[in-house]
Amino acid sequence: MRSSRISRDTSRILAASRALRQTRSGANAPVHDPSDSELSSVPTDVDSDGDFTTPPPKRRKTVRDTPVKVKYETTEVSLTSLASPKKEAKPKKARRTPAKKVNGADGMVKIEPPANWEEIYALTREMRNENVAPVDTMGCESLADKQRSPRDQRFQTLIALMLSSQTKDTVTAVAMRGMQERMPGGFNLESVLALDPAELNGFINKVGFHNLKTKYIKQTAEILRDKFDSEIPDTIEGLVSLPGVGPKMAYLTMSAAWGRDEGIGVDVHVHRITNLWGWHKTQNPEQTRAMLESWLPKDKWHDINNLLVGFGQTICLPVGRKCGDCKLSERGLCPSAVVGAKKKVKKEAVIKADPEGESVVKEETVVAQVGEVKAEDVDVPVGDIEDIGRAPRQRAVRSKA
Repeated sequence: MRSSRISRDTSRILAASRALRQTRSGANAPVHDPSDSELSSVPTDVDSDGDFTTPPPKRRKTVRDTPVKVKYETTEVSLTSLASPKKEAKPKKARRTPAKKVNGADGMVKIEPPANWEEIYALTREMRNENVAPVDTMGCESLADKQRSPRDQRFQTLIALMLSSQTKDTVTAVAMRGMQERMPGGFNLESVLALDPAELNGFINKVGFHNLKTKYIKQTAEILRDKFDSEIPDTIEGLVSLPGVGPKMAYLTMSAAWGRDEGIGVDVHVHRITNLWGWHKTQNPEQTRAMLESWLPKDKWHDINNLLVGFGQTICLPVGRKCGDCKLSERGLCPSAVVGAKKKVKKEAVIKADPEGESVVKEETVVAQVGEVKAEDVDVPVGDIEDIGRAPRQRAVRSKA
């Protein structure tokens, strides 16, 4: 019994020493592929009997399909925090570039027209063609009865211009139509001469200063009969010699009645608007006429009165100009343009995401409001040259509390 136990212990010691020597020699051996070794595996453990055993292979952990929890968060995005788009550049306000006197090489003084006047004129004509004005249908040049003789038509044109001073075209048209339809013997020089002043006054009692105009019309009829052979004069000198007839009426009469453009008929609209445009800086219509005639082409002398009278009746009003509707203001061509300021309104939109994943958008619609063009404080109103009987009225200035 004892010898067998000693032999087993001895065999264990020898086996252990051999394994230790192999391990030491293997540490210094060159690295090689384990597949080239004669051993199938490297022993890693020794059992109680001294035999080497290999550990069992590790089992992989199985991953079970577990539900993923997703947390929904409510987010709010305000568009006001985003950078606002750049504002469109407003057209620069036009500078006043009036007509200038220029000394020519030959020593003659010439008038250089205002800058951009042709573009301004063309745009104004474009706006006039888009808007019918009272002057287009009830202007003095169109009120004469076309069924009458040329002499009677010329007389009616002169009377219409005399009635138009400080009177709207609509009122003048009604008065002229009444005389054409109800005056005994028809509306002509002889009928006016036959009427008593009170009867004539009854026909025109709706126009401004009708009492004074009745007196002037009666005197004019007598002068035409006695000095001009019952015909209206065909010269500017002859026309301005009549009571109540000034240069504006004279030039318009020459153009409408005789078909000759010898000058520009400058009324309050022509005088006011051309000064607003900066074409000149004049104090009265006569100065305006002289300045315009110094450079404006003659083929526009007749048209400019109708052009600016209608423009002044529809857009460039004496008080409360509609600069917001004016193409000259839009393109920065009018140095006197007055445009209402836009009100700044906060525009906001909130975007939310609910737990179900559906987006909810809350929008706030904002309409930009534009202030109306302010009624401009016009300087002392300049009446026509033929404004008779009263000095130009000034508007009362309201005191601010």
